[in-house]
Amino acid sequence: MEITRETLISEVMDCCPECMPVFQEIGMHCMGCAMAAGETIEEACAAHGVDPDEFLSYLKSYIEVADENK
Repeated sequence: MEITRETLISEVMDCCPECMPVFQEIGMHCMGCAMAAGETIEEACAAHGVDPDEFLSYLKSYIEVADENK
């Protein structure tokens, strides 16, 4: 799955639930809320004052390491 600024948080969680801690580390505790179903990564980053490019880079690195450890 290609993850971009426009990717919905719910899509990331469906594809890679093990990356939930990445969202939680920066205060994004919205994975279970109704907003996550329609909120993009970019929108969530804006709401939490997080740079979306830095977040995406970190998220992708986390997923890569998690995949290597499977």
